[in-house]
Amino acid sequence: MSLGFSVETLLPDARVSGPLRMGLVRLAESEWLAADPDLGPRGATFDAYPDCVQVMAGAHAAEAELCDMLGVTGGIEQAARTHWEDFCILTQDASGAPYRLTAAAVAFPTDWQLAEKMGKPIAAVHEPIDGYAEQLSAGVDRFLDGLRAPHIFGRTNAFVIPNGLWRYLPSDDPAERYAHVTPDNAGQTLYVRCERETLRRLPKSQAIVFTIGVHVAPLGSLSDAGVARIAETLHGFGAGEGDRRAAPHYAHALSAYADTRQRKAA
Repeated sequence: MSLGFSVETLLPDARVSGPLRMGLVRLAESEWLAADPDLGPRGATFDAYPDCVQVMAGAHAAEAELCDMLGVTGGIEQAARTHWEDFCILTQDASGAPYRLTAAAVAFPTDWQLAEKMGKPIAAVHEPIDGYAEQLSAGVDRFLDGLRAPHIFGRTNAFVIPNGLWRYLPSDDPAERYAHVTPDNAGQTLYVRCERETLRRLPKSQAIVFTIGVHVAPLGSLSDAGVARIAETLHGFGAGEGDRRAAPHYAHALSAYADTRQRKAA
């Protein structure tokens, strides 16, 4: 099994129901990063938002190793400017404490601010996710401790959002954010956003590289199977996670649209 590089090809492996899980698949080296991406939006974003690159003192060796692996000169920002993926570096001190986020170049965040995450252990980075501490934190820590080079693993998330922006950092009221969405226009006004995430260890520094590749598509551009799968999120997640995703504000429109697509396909 492998992950694709578009919303349509990522959705079959995206988590749409049940408790939190890593849902990792093993990837070949050729499947690590997207080939031939359109880098214009990324360069423009890094130019406009210089604070989306941050590197702590303890991460410089790992940063240099990552750039050497990629054949890039100029640091983690240049790595992210020349690839579709955002790059994060997780390091662990000699005491064996949990991994911390110590370097990152994140052009396309999904509802999180880099400055609020830097230097924090992985559990704190994921703190807003309902159920993470109880259901996933210990498993993630075990996986990171056991990850060995050159193995690469990947997973994907899927979100429903009301626009196709690469940087998704809403600050308005969710009711207002989705007020324009109706069952009749949901195919054009709702978008599906997938984060294709990968993890691998750097062999020299022993740091872990976490990549995030964002892929966005209008709901109406997806196949019937894709629409049906994203509609499963309305009933598959707990109330806490659904509320965090603002699902109550688009649920009726998405459900009605999915039902209409299903009837037409029958």
